[in-house]
Amino acid sequence: MTTASVLRLIFLSAIWGASFLFIRIGVSVLEPSLLIFVRVALAAVFLFIVGAYLRKSFDARANWRHYLVLGFFNSALPFLLFAFAAKTISASLLSILNATAPIWGAAIGAAWTRSLLAPKAMIGLLLGVIGVALLAGIETRSLPPGGGVAIMAALGAAFSYALATMYAKSAKAVEPFANAHGSMWAACLLIAPGLLFSPLPATVPGMGVIAAVVALGVLCSGVAYLLYFRLIADIGATSALTVTFLIPVFGVLWGRIFLNETVDWHTFVGAAIVLAGTALATGFSITAVFPALREREGVG
Repeated sequence: MTTASVLRLIFLSAIWGASFLFIRIGVSVLEPSLLIFVRVALAAVFLFIVGAYLRKSFDARANWRHYLVLGFFNSALPFLLFAFAAKTISASLLSILNATAPIWGAAIGAAWTRSLLAPKAMIGLLLGVIGVALLAGIETRSLPPGGGVAIMAALGAAFSYALATMYAKSAKAVEPFANAHGSMWAACLLIAPGLLFSPLPATVPGMGVIAAVVALGVLCSGVAYLLYFRLIADIGATSALTVTFLIPVFGVLWGRIFLNETVDWHTFVGAAIVLAGTALATGFSITAVFPALREREGVG
């Protein structure tokens, strides 16, 4: 992996880790439906501008059903669930629960193919459950009423990401940029009806909230997708999976610095167990990502 790819990977992890911080700031003033509609609308407009510059289209007429499915499971539903959960639980915990998506993916894949998980993946799945149970069990003691429901919503968002991944593997091949662009417009259409039941804020949001919402849409959705697909093209999907393990690091860091969130021992222990489970469930290996390490260890 080149230095440029490593820097892109770290930058992407920092951006996606910050998304939970921005969601927490946004839902302090805006209702989830309004916040997420603005997020996907900004991302869609940003990608439209980039697409116009690069002369790339997403062929909505031929692929609109595909974009609706992808937009629902990969954007609209998980974004809304995370926004709902963010009204109650911390950005740190949100970023850790988000890391369970690959574990859900392994379980869904086994159920879809009607095959048993490999022993290593089974252990990973069990570790993921233990890590989440530790986090949820301790966190709910200090959370206000509804904390358990918020944790379930965040896990539902991770589950939705896993469904989107499974769908994308079986769907017809569509160019990555078109997937990102088309799915964002589809997410706008899917979320729009919710605005009828989403009251406007009583006062005009402050500059801090506006900046967080703009960053959530343009940076954490638009720019992040471009970085992610560039990484997949440069280093492959397996190596790009490293972002899953780095997002909680930045999610916890940004929550502590900017929101003064409390980070106790159980946060680190629970996160370590969840990430270990994710690595086992996905067959992730650090030496597969960084071949130079494998050479130093004298492997293969």
